[in-house]
Amino acid sequence: MKAIVDLDLCTGCGLCVDTCPAVFEMDDAVARLLVESVPEDALDTCREAADNCPVEAIKIEE
Repeated sequence: MKAIVDLDLCTGCGLCVDTCPAVFEMDDAVARLLVESVPEDALDTCREAADNCPVEAIKIEE
């Protein structure tokens, strides 16, 4: 599974980092990916971060 952050939509709220720090980090007030593929143990929290993003800036590719 792969996560994608749309930097044009991201408002830098940090919810994704709080939810899934194994995949996301904050960089210059926007979220960035730490990994290219989501680790097995972070699949659920990564989906949760995408589902809870207030501006729908995170997309998941299965």
